[in-house]
Amino acid sequence: MNRVYTIEEHQHRLAAWDAATAARASKLCRFTVQAGMEILEQCKFDAHFLVSDLPHPSEIDEAHKRWRRAVIREAQKQGLEFSHGVAAKLINCYLKARFVCGGYHEDERVQCLHPPIDALLLKALARQNVGGLKRQWNRFEQQRWSKYDSEVYQSVIDLIRQVLQPNEPLWKIERYWEGHR
Repeated sequence: MNRVYTIEEHQHRLAAWDAATAARASKLCRFTVQAGMEILEQCKFDAHFLVSDLPHPSEIDEAHKRWRRAVIREAQKQGLEFSHGVAAKLINCYLKARFVCGGYHEDERVQCLHPPIDALLLKALARQNVGGLKRQWNRFEQQRWSKYDSEVYQSVIDLIRQVLQPNEPLWKIERYWEGHR
């Protein structure tokens, strides 16, 4: 092991661990951290993936859909069944740890990154009736994030955009997330 250990590798390892740990929280999709890291790396989410590689904000949803499809394909190669919700959780937690919390939160490409979606966030959004959309948040929570198909997942992201102020970073919806308690 003569490779130079860079800060990018260090960030990647932490982000991959974080993402795999969060995405495997669903009882419907259990896998190891190593499997999650391998899936991410096969999809080019690795130490060489930089902020400059992120898509323009106007292209994020299409890029995210391609990323989810790639993650689902790589998971299948490992004998795992990932929904778009699980794939999104893996991707979103990785990007959050790597870039949003990695000091790039003011970059316009980072501000448009999708936040991780889970039951804790959706329940809090419903309980606080964020945007006056309690029924919609409840419906999405009842559908279970780990079972989301592409359309349902995108609908949640669109609803998040609807309740945030114009040009407000998407990560700010996590002010309602209670998983830190």
